[in-house]
Amino acid sequence: MAEFDFDLVVIGGGPAGEKGGAQAAYFGHKTALVEKDLELGGACINTGTIASKTLRESALFLSGFRARQLYGLRASVRKNVTLAEFMYRKNQVQDQERQRAARNLDRHHIERIHGTASIVDPHTVLVHSEGSADRKLSTRIILIATGSRPARPANIPFNDERVFDSDSVLQMHHLPKSMIVIGGGVIGSEYAGIFAALGLDVSLVHRSGRLLDFIDFEIGDALMESMRRMNIRLLLDDNLDSVTLGTSAVRAKLKSGQELSADSLLYAAGRSGNTDALGLDKLGIPVGKYGHVEQVDPATFQTKVPNIYAAGDVIGPPALASTSMEQARLAMCHAFDLKYKTHMAPILPYGIYTIPEISCAGESEQTCQKKQIPYVVGRNRFRDHARGQIIGDMDGLIKLIFSAPEGKLLGVHVLGEIASELVHVGMGCMYFKGDIDFFIQSVFNYPTLGDVYKYAAYDALGQLNRLRAGKNG
Repeated sequence: MAEFDFDLVVIGGGPAGEKGGAQAAYFGHKTALVEKDLELGGACINTGTIASKTLRESALFLSGFRARQLYGLRASVRKNVTLAEFMYRKNQVQDQERQRAARNLDRHHIERIHGTASIVDPHTVLVHSEGSADRKLSTRIILIATGSRPARPANIPFNDERVFDSDSVLQMHHLPKSMIVIGGGVIGSEYAGIFAALGLDVSLVHRSGRLLDFIDFEIGDALMESMRRMNIRLLLDDNLDSVTLGTSAVRAKLKSGQELSADSLLYAAGRSGNTDALGLDKLGIPVGKYGHVEQVDPATFQTKVPNIYAAGDVIGPPALASTSMEQARLAMCHAFDLKYKTHMAPILPYGIYTIPEISCAGESEQTCQKKQIPYVVGRNRFRDHARGQIIGDMDGLIKLIFSAPEGKLLGVHVLGEIASELVHVGMGCMYFKGDIDFFIQSVFNYPTLGDVYKYAAYDALGQLNRLRAGKNG
């Protein structure tokens, strides 16, 4: 066997890179991680997941938004929230997470190398760092985990004062009074809610007739209704045509001919894979028009070059931190023949930190209809439970989808407070091929939102019993 400097070189220090590297190093494989930025964490810690979710909590706290839900109070939004207040907690959490990631690399004895990496050949990575000589790393295995960045169309006049993408919005100099958000996907919908909670006048433009059109339509409708109650102006089935900068405002012309004016604009429509500098074309590894690594084996995450793997946002959807970590772990289990993990979980959760929060796993009503799967739906709302009343969440909902008449759980959809935590109960049931009896027979703490599951199941049980009686009759 050829001698290499390392068993594994990871390119990228985000969640996929960190966890993939730690997986290999945990089992004794000599590992290096190359990161072009000074800080670890990639988009997850620095510009995406952690940053936006912390800002969401800051917005809800500083604005008094949650207080308005309690006991019928009509608390007004604080009008004097400063940018420093808004960003304070985000900065703290980011610092802690960067330190955690660094400690994780140290704990696993992973060599951390600062610089921009390119792949010279299947076993050689070249690292270029300003102010020092280039370094060649020979390695048995390469993991590409370079993540993604916001799309920045050439016709959009991005700047650091008024026109932002989802990265640069975190470096804004002051809180504007109004904002136009372009893109009603996860990022655009999350930021629209955050800034509306702070009292900004927000207009959200989306090219289709529904926000988040991959989620169950009932849940999506509830989200859109909630956003309208927050005075977010939804402009659907429309798209951006052009943007012009005035002395004191941003003007956006839409494809429909409608014109909007606001203090600021956030362009949140699409992301591109960070593959420009890697030299993948020379290796015969295909890259798509948006920079994502293509033809990656979904079972092993091998690229077209067998000893080079790719995981995380750089390979495209679902582009979630949770799935990125697991993809990288699984890739390294395959690369180093680690038998304890052999496949990805068949059911993956989505956590969407809009206001209200949304999380789902498994089938929706629409996918059941498309696949011609007979089903029944059980629903129950937070407001019908003491815990929902206590926390003031009157609109929260758990929706369960069961096969009919068998009663096997096919999908779980949660809208409301801690939705991204609650979804795991239903997801666990689905993973172990559970059915409605899990919820009917289980005892849930009281008062809790978990107890909503039982009553959603009772709602479905009545329908199942009628179907079963008809079938047997």
